[in-house]
Amino acid sequence: MRNLIRIDFLVGVAAFVASNLSLAHHSHSMFDHSEEVSISGTVTKFSFRNPHVFLFIDVKNENGEVLNYWIEMSNIPNMIRRGVGYKTFAPGDEVTVNMWRLKDGRPGGNYTTIVAADGKTYD
Repeated sequence: MRNLIRIDFLVGVAAFVASNLSLAHHSHSMFDHSEEVSISGTVTKFSFRNPHVFLFIDVKNENGEVLNYWIEMSNIPNMIRRGVGYKTFAPGDEVTVNMWRLKDGRPGGNYTTIVAADGKTYD
């Protein structure tokens, strides 16, 4: 009986720890949701791995300087449901990204839609 109580206790503790770990995730408060912006550029890297998929693109600013933007996307299962696979974007592809910009001014953001060179839209 004591062993059964110990097992029940350990299972309960494990479930509690696992549930707290699954809730550990960052918020999207680092993105400015007051204005959606659009940028166009050339893909330099496409990172299709958890916890988030990332797209890196070179974009020329108003001074002609090239900035490498990092675009945070969703997790792999969500991206697959949205039609994005590990070969969807490749270096050299031209894309237009609509996104919520980072609040701190760094070149990056959280995507809302991406339009590929062939006109296909991923959301």
